[in-house]
Amino acid sequence: MADPTDPTRPPGSAGHPDARFLTVMTTVDSEAKAAHLARGAIEQRLAACAQISAPVTSVYRWDDAIETGQEWQVLFKTAQARYAALETYLLQAHDYDTPEIIATPVTHGGAGYLSWVAKETS
Repeated sequence: MADPTDPTRPPGSAGHPDARFLTVMTTVDSEAKAAHLARGAIEQRLAACAQISAPVTSVYRWDDAIETGQEWQVLFKTAQARYAALETYLLQAHDYDTPEIIATPVTHGGAGYLSWVAKETS
């Protein structure tokens, strides 16, 4: 039987309350802002890794108008236990009125990588 305290143990299904790791995404309107958010999260051990994607084009409705703009996505790899602190950091450091903050449970992953995420976020 699998050890339920093993940090690399995958949960039974997506969204399962036992999910131990998350990817958390946000977007910003400049590469410099993305780098600032990423570095701050890593420095504070809120995430083990942050990946900044090249500009994407976002189309969305805001204040009853359809907007189009370039954004940079930042994807954080973190432990579920650090989510609340990461969300608080992003809300404080982000300059959008309503920043996108979406967390997705990691249902499976390499044991070595997930152990590293656990270590870097503790």
